[in-house]
Amino acid sequence: MTVTLHVCITCRAGQTLGEGEVTPGKRLHGAILEAGVPEGVTVVPVECLSACSQGCSVALSAPGRWSYVYGRLSDANAQDVVAGAAAYAAASDGLVPWRSRPEIFRKQSLARIPPIAVLPEAAE
Repeated sequence: MTVTLHVCITCRAGQTLGEGEVTPGKRLHGAILEAGVPEGVTVVPVECLSACSQGCSVALSAPGRWSYVYGRLSDANAQDVVAGAAAYAAASDGLVPWRSRPEIFRKQSLARIPPIAVLPEAAE
């Protein structure tokens, strides 16, 4: 099962950017790709995760697992994001033990979302 790591590439992290400047979110995305994406993880750039006041943000999700949104990140955190994504991918339910999480995933979690239940089709 593939885990998706969404990276907000439009995030400005509270900065005013000049024309042609790369957003901090795009820098984070690039640094994550350079750090090496773990097996079973797909990195998807997204336009916005609606965590604008929380700096750069990422979200981890997979079918049937808890999902997480993390914020207050920068390209300097790419290695920790990759390590956290690998730990998440190894956890069958998405619940990584507290001590096994990178420090940024312990302290910079913005949201934890329960698995979305698949409801049977309504009988006709």
